Amino acid sequence: MNLQAGPLRRTRQVNDAGRERSGLRLSPLTFLIVLLLLVAGCTTDADGNIVAPVVAPAPAGDSQPAMHRGLPVGFTEEGYPYRGDPNAPITIYEYSDYECPFCARHVIQTEPALLAAFGESGAVKFVFRDMPLSSIHPNALAAAIAANCMAEQDIVLFWQMHDRIFRTQKEWAPREEALSFFAELARELGADTTQYGSCMANNGTQLAKVNESLAEAQSFGFTGTPSFRFVREETGDAFSLSGAQPYDTFDNWIGTIAAGRTPQGAAQAQQQQQQQQQQQGDGGLPFWATAEGLKPDPDRPGFTLAGDIYKGSSDAPIVVVEFSDFQCPYCSRHALSTQPVLDEEFVARGEVMWVFKHFPIENIHPHAFSASVASECAAEQDAFWQFHHRLFVDMDQWSRSENIVYFMELAAEYELDTDAFSTCLAEDAPAQAVQSDMRDGAPFVRGTPTFVVLVGGEGRLIPGALPTDQFVAALSQMLAELAATGNDG
Repeated sequence: MNLQAGPLRRTRQVNDAGRERSGLRLSPLTFLIVLLLLVAGCTTDADGNIVAPVVAPAPAGDSQPAMHRGLPVGFTEEGYPYRGDPNAPITIYEYSDYECPFCARHVIQTEPALLAAFGESGAVKFVFRDMPLSSIHPNALAAAIAANCMAEQDIVLFWQMHDRIFRTQKEWAPREEALSFFAELARELGADTTQYGSCMANNGTQLAKVNESLAEAQSFGFTGTPSFRFVREETGDAFSLSGAQPYDTFDNWIGTIAAGRTPQGAAQAQQQQQQQQQQQGDGGLPFWATAEGLKPDPDRPGFTLAGDIYKGSSDAPIVVVEFSDFQCPYCSRHALSTQPVLDEEFVARGEVMWVFKHFPIENIHPHAFSASVASECAAEQDAFWQFHHRLFVDMDQWSRSENIVYFMELAAEYELDTDAFSTCLAEDAPAQAVQSDMRDGAPFVRGTPTFVVLVGGEGRLIPGALPTDQFVAALSQMLAELAATGNDG
């Protein structure tokens, strides 16, 4: 069966930490902009468990919507699944990804309270839209299609499947293929397994729905996951909110929109999206690869304005952007053997600015993501490069499930504020920064390490860990070409 979504474009977003992120599609010598997006939602009982649905069949003539756990459920005129009063004055469209951990957190922790407070009262209708981020969540598209195949049978089955997929995310996400897992969920929920199997095998209609949803989210400029579009039905005014926000934020936005006002932050978000579009329209470069994005952030030493960690001179004629994975042996070889030579011969001399971006490949390196998060927390205390070195040196020590102790001991060894470090590890911002880097690299990174060399207005891709002498020769040749044309800075 074909589970390939169509090509997507990806941009960088401003996340909760205020870091603007963008994405990139590369040919060997030129960049093209790429955008990518996502989607989610689910319910629980008072104890946070999936419970048997309360289903009341619609009366004869289908004059009333079906009921699921005390809420009306159905499909909008466009065919989108919803929960709540179909005539509610406010509609919230949720764009999410079944494999996205932040989407699952919203579904499990925040959404039940929203449904109880605003769904049951008829104040808000909640609409779900699919946006699987297939490039970094390889099973997300299959999950979306599986849920849509359940919707083909019954709206209540859809919401049951939706809930179960999010609740079991940690069970199916690491699998090489999750189709059999979803088929078992469908059987457990009482679906017609023959009809479900036929739908999954002939999924063209469902895939088209997913791609339509992807395009819709793209048109709204959504680049984070989950993202929400609040619509005041009386006027058609719409407001966008990104990220797995706390309940209080939703409460405030819903109350403000109901009162006919603009939520705080909505206007700023729209302005930021316009700025991103303007920046990316200049030469086709994503913000993190532009001259503006590569400028040092005056408020965050060691970071660019685009939010990336760097070393070397920002005035260097060559910029190398490295996408790396702390659990990757080839990345370790580069970091410990090749990088010291490059630092001495090019970075220390002001000839190369070196930018680091995370690209943990979790399906083969399951602990790499946590190491990236730890390094981001170290970066907040100006210790990124110390952590970077030790994580590669001590790879065998932290490549296990319980690695927090190692990270805390390393923080103490470098005399960091361990309380602040521990708090940082539990927050969303560092993980979102890592995921944003992954989105940036997804269109062109096929393995780690991958290097993007920015020189003379072009981007050159170097896949893999080059031997030291070859990397030195490549950079030396680029510098010689610049000197010959008088563009060596």
